[in-house]
Amino acid sequence: MCTNGVNVDQFKMMLEQMDDQVALNRRWTHKLFHKADDNGYENTAAVLKEIQGLMDEARALLTDAQDALDKDASSAPGVTVNLV
Repeated sequence: MCTNGVNVDQFKMMLEQMDDQVALNRRWTHKLFHKADDNGYENTAAVLKEIQGLMDEARALLTDAQDALDKDASSAPGVTVNLV
């Protein structure tokens, strides 16, 4: 369905793909954090821990973006085109 020239379903799917990618990168960062922490690389571990927190924030913001998209699409006053 397109609303005001935006394919909302495709837009949602792209946001979900971005979230999946950030989640994957967070898992790898978590693994690297443990590797650094277990082997005494304190500075590296600290930075990786900070990165994990930032990725968690990014994922939360992507969820907020999905919610905002739903609200915007439902209240859009423009033309709606449905596939038949």
